[in-house]
Amino acid sequence: MPANVQHISFIGFGEVGQTFARDLLRRDDVSVSAYDILVDRPAGSALIKRAGELGVLIHTLGSEAVRGADIVISAVTASQSAAVAKEARAWLQPGQIFFDLNSASPTTKRTALAEVEAAGAHYVEGAVMAPVLKPGLAVPILTGGRQADALSERLNALGMNLTPVATEIGLASAMKLCRSIMIKGIEALMVDCTAACEHWGVKDPVFATLAETFPSIDWHATSANMCERVATHGVRRAAEMHEAAEMLADMGLNPDLAAAVANAQLRGARKAGDAS
Repeated sequence: MPANVQHISFIGFGEVGQTFARDLLRRDDVSVSAYDILVDRPAGSALIKRAGELGVLIHTLGSEAVRGADIVISAVTASQSAAVAKEARAWLQPGQIFFDLNSASPTTKRTALAEVEAAGAHYVEGAVMAPVLKPGLAVPILTGGRQADALSERLNALGMNLTPVATEIGLASAMKLCRSIMIKGIEALMVDCTAACEHWGVKDPVFATLAETFPSIDWHATSANMCERVATHGVRRAAEMHEAAEMLADMGLNPDLAAAVANAQLRGARKAGDAS
């Protein structure tokens, strides 16, 4: 591989990995490899096909995917964040950068940090602050860790939108999850409110009264948007809210409300037949 080409490897090749790989590979100074646990399962054929379309070299072993990579990006579900870091400990080489984009609690991120550093690699946490699909590579991401400044500068030069916020691991994730408590909580309320309104046939008058209190919000559009988000991404959002509940519990606060939001997100996804 030419010296001026950066090799980026993705652990997890779902929406984030595919979207970022697509945008990165529009450049001629980046190569991309990937590993996903689903590759050697029945659902793997679609991932292999998509990887081929994008020009990504996808592997059935994580050790093969990260071999020779400059930057390894972990983009799995929140519930698997620590487990992936533990497994990657055997794959990583000294000097590699492990960029953890998963929506996990500060405690989970610090657990992952220990695993990565035990391999002699550098750990940087990332907190994705908006849905990825529309902005793609330019989605706002907060970074934290001793290598956060250097990694942010390096990836921003490739079109990313990283903002370093701390050298301490956990603060970027805390900012993400504190925001998620509000956003995912409002989504859960909106889903139940909409369902109740539709059951009684009172959506128009109820939304009209809400508009009187919050005139800047288009309640019909907000309802449609939030219900669609939960239906499509509720499983992933539920995992994120369980991490938020863990964060609250670690602080000595009652996590019941965050846990209830996680259950509501999962319920909405199951109702819509979400198998993601």
